[in-house]
Amino acid sequence: MPARSRRCLLQAAVGGVAGLSLGLLPGARSFLAHAQPAGGSPADLGGKFHVLDAGGTNVLAVAAGEGLALVDGAPAVRASGLAEQLAALPGQGSVHTLFNTHWHPEQTGSNETFAAAGATIVAHENTRLWLATDVTWPWSGETVEPLPDAALPSNTFYDRIEVDIGGERAQCGYLRDCPHTDGDIYVFFPGSNVLAVGDAVSGAGWPSIDWWTGGWIGGIVGGLDILLTVANEATRVVPARGPVLGYAELLSQYRMYSVIWERLAQLLYEQGAGPEDAIAARPTAEFDAKMGPSEAFVRRAFESLWAYLSPDA
Repeated sequence: MPARSRRCLLQAAVGGVAGLSLGLLPGARSFLAHAQPAGGSPADLGGKFHVLDAGGTNVLAVAAGEGLALVDGAPAVRASGLAEQLAALPGQGSVHTLFNTHWHPEQTGSNETFAAAGATIVAHENTRLWLATDVTWPWSGETVEPLPDAALPSNTFYDRIEVDIGGERAQCGYLRDCPHTDGDIYVFFPGSNVLAVGDAVSGAGWPSIDWWTGGWIGGIVGGLDILLTVANEATRVVPARGPVLGYAELLSQYRMYSVIWERLAQLLYEQGAGPEDAIAARPTAEFDAKMGPSEAFVRRAFESLWAYLSPDA
């Protein structure tokens, strides 16, 4: 749950729409039918940092101490392919630390394997809770089964935590406005200026909003706002999907989603609109040429506003 009131965030959105025209990169993936293929490819960030492509999902591998630390893992069906990529890294060793940026299977499919080999799994407490129960998404009817107890995160936190992974500091922070789920975190390596953001930021088109487990359109704006205070102009930003980004891309996304959020909130508050009305209003019109078809994204984004109208816990 965000630290601020859901209604306060929504009401703040109705203050006006800035006339901005910005764009990103096409594509996204996985549990959303509307997502386009991710365009990310393996990348060497220099030194100890490598971005691996685990079937369209990025895994950040860091050579740290006597082995490796990973930010997110592969989907379970890609586990063998990830193992092969890890074995090919220079100075490779066993995975001693795994960060889950959120609970989705694309990021946590390696938990059981690495936990059984002795890895410490770091995540937000909400991520651990979602992984311990079954989740059925209402838009698809798909059910994700809970992980075994041994595969659940073993080192959880609520706000911030700093982890030493063999001489490299990893600063983890909660994205409390909930851009993708209510357990989203970033993992920042200040010594190397590398920031891993999971699906809180999409490098490959319209993002997925899992409002069933806490994500929402206002949270995309709030999450980017937080990340802009962590990053600087030299930061390499690793999203869950697509190529490595920079500060300028974060800023562009912040401005674009601020516009979309405000437009959707106005439709809801001033016109009592529903999802079909929101789609007809084309709140993403000037961004669609670069981002791709937006109907499914707009529907999910508008539904996330409805989800955040429920009483605060």
